[in-house]
Amino acid sequence: MDLTYTNYLKIDELLGLQELKSSPKEHDEMLFIIIHQTYELWFKQILHELDKLKNEFENGNTWTSIKVLRRILTILKTMVSQVDILETMTPLEFNSFRKFLGQSSGFQSLQFRELEILCGLRSPLIIEAHADSPQHLEIIDQRLNELAIWESFCHYLTLKGYPVHPRRENDEGLIFNPSEEVQSVLIEVMKNNPEAALVAELLVDFDEGLQEWRYRHVKMVERTIGAKKGTGGSDGVAYLQKTLNRAIFPDLWAIRASF
Repeated sequence: MDLTYTNYLKIDELLGLQELKSSPKEHDEMLFIIIHQTYELWFKQILHELDKLKNEFENGNTWTSIKVLRRILTILKTMVSQVDILETMTPLEFNSFRKFLGQSSGFQSLQFRELEILCGLRSPLIIEAHADSPQHLEIIDQRLNELAIWESFCHYLTLKGYPVHPRRENDEGLIFNPSEEVQSVLIEVMKNNPEAALVAELLVDFDEGLQEWRYRHVKMVERTIGAKKGTGGSDGVAYLQKTLNRAIFPDLWAIRASF
């Protein structure tokens, strides 16, 4: 069979993945499924890019790191804009099929947990949400043993002559504590190495972009279900609000007051 647009992209299989659970079929469930499947595809691409970014950092490559970071930032902007589409669905429209979702929940997104792990975040929920899936736990364990983005960036700085050796100090929340020693080195980088400084600023953009997506996601959930429990028994908005304003590169934010 010749390679075509349809079989290369597996269009027939892709368009068959939207299986509505509501009965009778609710119109807005299709949108709900497609938006979340799209998010998972973007998570997959971000993880793909982050793996490359860490490799570029660990080899001291500046410009390819910049290119990868800019792509990730553009994807995050796209993800944020997708919330606008989901918000065209009213609470009544969502509740018309919500009961058919059973125990399924966004908390069970393996790829988002992988992203959080690479960002240096830890939570009992990472394990609990996948306790019944040995395959998922294997992937999580692999990610937990990888270098976090911050560790790879610090290795990059060390290769550039600015030795930074972050220590993992926490088992929950962000594994790295802010460090005045690290901040002192970062200030020197920002003042004396424009290329490395640009990489650092793009990491701040990434941190901010992730926080922006979390905020829009929280507000979308809040306007859709209010203070109700989330599907699957999660705390819903109450839990999501705890994740807001959680910087993953606190040292890069702390040095803002030093210039």
